[in-house]
Amino acid sequence: MKKLNSEDIRNICLIGHGGSGKTSVGEALLFNAKATTRLGNTREETSVFDYEPEEIKRQGSISTSIHPCEWHKKKITVIDTPGDANFYVDAIYSLFVCDTAVTVISAVDGVEVQTERYWESAQKQKLPSVVVINKIDRERADFNAAIKDAQELLSKRILPMTLPIGSQEEFSGVVDVLAGKAYMAPPEGSNEVKEGEIPAEMADEVAQAKESIIENIAESDDALMEKYLETLELSKEEITKGLSDAILKGTLVPAFAVSAARNIGIFPLLDLIADHCPSPLERKSPELAEGEKISPDADAPFSAQVFKTIQDKFSGKLTVFRVWSGTLHSDSTFFNSSRDEKERCGQILVPMGKNQESITEAVPGDIVAVAKLKETTTGDTLCDEKNRVRFVDMPKFEPIISFALKPRTKTDEDRIAQALARVAEEDITLRVSRDTEAKEIVVSGMGQVHIETTVEKMRRKFEVEVDLLPPKIPYRETLKKKVDGIEGKHKKQTGGRGQFGVCYINIEPLPRGEGFEFDNKIVGGSIPRQWIPSVEKGIKDRMATGIIAGYPVVDVKVTLYDGKYHDVDSSDIAFQLAGSKAFKEGFAKAGPALLEPVMNVEIICPEDSMGDVMGDINSRRGRVLGMDAKGRNQVIKTQVPMAEMLKYAPDLNSMTGGRGSFTMGFDHYEELPANLLDKVVASSGRKEEEEED
Repeated sequence: MKKLNSEDIRNICLIGHGGSGKTSVGEALLFNAKATTRLGNTREETSVFDYEPEEIKRQGSISTSIHPCEWHKKKITVIDTPGDANFYVDAIYSLFVCDTAVTVISAVDGVEVQTERYWESAQKQKLPSVVVINKIDRERADFNAAIKDAQELLSKRILPMTLPIGSQEEFSGVVDVLAGKAYMAPPEGSNEVKEGEIPAEMADEVAQAKESIIENIAESDDALMEKYLETLELSKEEITKGLSDAILKGTLVPAFAVSAARNIGIFPLLDLIADHCPSPLERKSPELAEGEKISPDADAPFSAQVFKTIQDKFSGKLTVFRVWSGTLHSDSTFFNSSRDEKERCGQILVPMGKNQESITEAVPGDIVAVAKLKETTTGDTLCDEKNRVRFVDMPKFEPIISFALKPRTKTDEDRIAQALARVAEEDITLRVSRDTEAKEIVVSGMGQVHIETTVEKMRRKFEVEVDLLPPKIPYRETLKKKVDGIEGKHKKQTGGRGQFGVCYINIEPLPRGEGFEFDNKIVGGSIPRQWIPSVEKGIKDRMATGIIAGYPVVDVKVTLYDGKYHDVDSSDIAFQLAGSKAFKEGFAKAGPALLEPVMNVEIICPEDSMGDVMGDINSRRGRVLGMDAKGRNQVIKTQVPMAEMLKYAPDLNSMTGGRGSFTMGFDHYEELPANLLDKVVASSGRKEEEEED
């Protein structure tokens, strides 16, 4: 790729709901700009963007992919992002480093829930925007309805820059409203421009659309507005400059009619991106947490922001970042101000799908990658060590679903820690923890598909085979009534020195969340002082392993009030065992119960799905706490037992057609209903061993 200055760079990010055709739009942009030799397609496994086996299997993006092209002597870096909510964060981070957000909407389905979420994120970044109405050739496609939907739900400033000639099967081309040209469908497999005639019956529609665009351009500038009110006209030069200014200010959002799969309507879109979308010099630099204000100047001190990490089985870690200021040269050093570490830069690489191309330097606006950085990860700031800056941290997202991993073989068990560490470095939304209580490795993520693809990556990249199991619910055991006068005796005689210890305790429940309380009421030395902690330790050890199902015991008070000892045979271990036996016996008489974790759950769903969602929550033993409206969606606040939420994500997806989402966090423990107690005890697999007397 030849070297270009910052003013000739355009960075666009394709966003939208899964299935809207973002990747197809990206493929069409590359093909028409002659960056590729054929129109890539995921179904035929020829896509430049969706090249991972997991993406080919699912026929959809699961990770951000990058590929540049050149049009009108401008370098357009196309960032294709996932539309699936499981991989939502990848798209959000990509919006931090682009200069224009291109929102792709299906002409069949209109604006969908993920589209709204991405649009809101782009607006928070104050990104100039372009809208693409895709799939005009599909059955039930309706361009005007999609535009109206976008204007109502996203922005009233969305205006068509191209109009479709025909629709559905009859879609044969588009009219470029400002240029007054018709671009017809090229022959199959061709990327040559094919101009045609504007249908006579569209003349009024084209004129009206052009008038709306010019009025909107005029509104973005006081001088233009004054002239337009006087003359009702603007010159070609004023329209050209005014269009660029309006897009940059966000007062106009151009919309385009396309069929990416049939390569129709792409040329006007390419023209607008190259000629009117902002360069890195025109975009506002990101907010800084520390350091002086930066300038997008090639001669300024270097600064960059990491937005993606890629782990490759053979080449190792690849760190992808956007240069915001200064010039980075190959074989140089820079400073990671997020971690206070120096890093060595070897080759500078331009990501081109699954491949990379080497360059000698990167200027402001360039999106590049460097291999094998030791300390750097996604979200970090890179800068000149003598001019340290740090960008505001990218947002953090909490996982919503967890699974336990079970290695299939001893070899897999040995490799799993390293494989998980490398996968988690690539995907910062992944959380890996070890449940010491259940002796399980737990992986948490943004959805079931997210976890499943993680397991597939581990198998493919690191040759680690694991099975996914639902994580064990962290139940707790407790008691419901007070029991007094419990004896715990440990007596053992083997011919030599024996073991002897006796304790008497009372046990009673504590308020929920109080934990454990030990009250020493020994008087007169019935148990010597040095062995009283031994009784407490024995009780705590027994509480940790549980009595009825192997879960820790909580919210209990134990009062030690009497005991017996032997001058020779009593010992620390004897009184530990005495305390353990006393607690076990008393617990069985005190109304044992299981407590289950209850989660706070907030569900966002379309209004037409609310009945199904509410009914489902009730079936999960949930309690609805309240509801609020949020645009076309409803926000349902509820509390549901954790055991009922392990696989909620795919169920919510099914109920809402992929338009629902939820967040979840622990709130409190509640007693498990008696009708479920036996089932949990049986599933725990606990086999209590009889202790020797």
